[in-house]
Amino acid sequence: MLPPYVIADLYTRRWHIETAFCLVKRLLGLSYLWTGSFNGIQLQIWATWLCYAVLLDLADAVAVELLLPTERISVEMLFPGLYHFNHAANQGKATHPVRYFAAPENKDLAIVKALPKAKRKQGLIYLLILLDFCPVALSCYKWVGRLSNLASQLCLHAFSNAFLARLYPFGE
Repeated sequence: MLPPYVIADLYTRRWHIETAFCLVKRLLGLSYLWTGSFNGIQLQIWATWLCYAVLLDLADAVAVELLLPTERISVEMLFPGLYHFNHAANQGKATHPVRYFAAPENKDLAIVKALPKAKRKQGLIYLLILLDFCPVALSCYKWVGRLSNLASQLCLHAFSNAFLARLYPFGE
């Protein structure tokens, strides 16, 4: 029987466990079994999880080489990248997989995950409040829509802040 703190720790890591199972099934081919015998199934499962552990270790080593957190390394892209490393090693162009994946000329392998785009500010809420209270704001909004996206966001943000400052003055 496991102690409660171990169960609580496993529960907090449940999403990582789910993604690991999904990755092993999809990427490493554990979604179907090659044999029906008990020994063959055990052998396939152990070999697949061993391959997954080596792949995670390689991803961790690449992350250390690139000075990035391990979460930024895509295991899904690292696995097919081994095919490219094998060809480069056969041609004498690569000798070490970590240095190969960390090399700047191999960025096209997309080993490093892109950072998520910054979330939008709550300018839309200000704009809706602005359009409700000011009849001139709609015509200004149509005019600002002709500007570039960044310029229109800056103008709307400044206009809505000025309007809200008039609506809710801080000094009163």
